[in-house]
Amino acid sequence: MWIASLSLDLLLGDVHSLKEKRSVVRPIVAELRRRFAVSVAETGQLDLHRRAEIGVAVVAADRGHCMEVLRACEQLVAQRPEVDVLAARERVFTEDDADGASFPDPAVR
Repeated sequence: MWIASLSLDLLLGDVHSLKEKRSVVRPIVAELRRRFAVSVAETGQLDLHRRAEIGVAVVAADRGHCMEVLRACEQLVAQRPEVDVLAARERVFTEDDADGASFPDPAVR
């Protein structure tokens, strides 16, 4: 199992309020979710009206598929005229990467 994430740092065009920002970011998040069946959310720069960070995650059986999906997501966002992609960061993990991590067990109280 492969897990891949993409973080997109965006500069929004003619946006002057957080309400206008939402009207730009929400459709992007919804389209990524619908077209690529990925987990996606606005993950940063929440209090700035001209900047946004969108995080995308995908799980697949092979690394190549993960990377293909993330690159398609990045391309879709980059083609939108109302945003400029300032940076794109990809990370790839396998299930073995989490084996040494200590995660709290939610069943234990």
